[in-house]
Amino acid sequence: MTKLLIDADGCPVVDIACETAKKFGLSVVLICDTAHEMSRPGAETIIVSKGMDAVDFVLVNRVQKGDIVVTQDYGLAAMVLAKQGFAIDQNGREYTPGNIDQLLLSRHTAKKIRQAGGRLKGPKKRRKEDDRQFAQSLTRMFSDN
Repeated sequence: MTKLLIDADGCPVVDIACETAKKFGLSVVLICDTAHEMSRPGAETIIVSKGMDAVDFVLVNRVQKGDIVVTQDYGLAAMVLAKQGFAIDQNGREYTPGNIDQLLLSRHTAKKIRQAGGRLKGPKKRRKEDDRQFAQSLTRMFSDN
């Protein structure tokens, strides 16, 4: 059975994702590190030690074919896709084989700019419309899979 796994460290849509999964009768697994401990009723919570990519590795080891993952991390999304899972970001953009390479390239380019001393704009302030778009996209993913 498909389940929803959430890269919960700093994820602004945990509540929306849990509520949406509940409507579809899907189990939810929250994975976070000790700096971001959280729990939600009806969801399994896995807390891992702080460390670079610690949450990502636990999550990717638990994902199975057909599972849906909520993450902002392009690298994690790529690993989920490789395991035949589905991935979506906090704004409702689905990661696909058709867009993941470009997203990884943009992440790499941004890192190079920062390493050279350059500065980039941060993310826009979150709006209620972003939450609505996420909920609609996640509902569509659950309906399609």
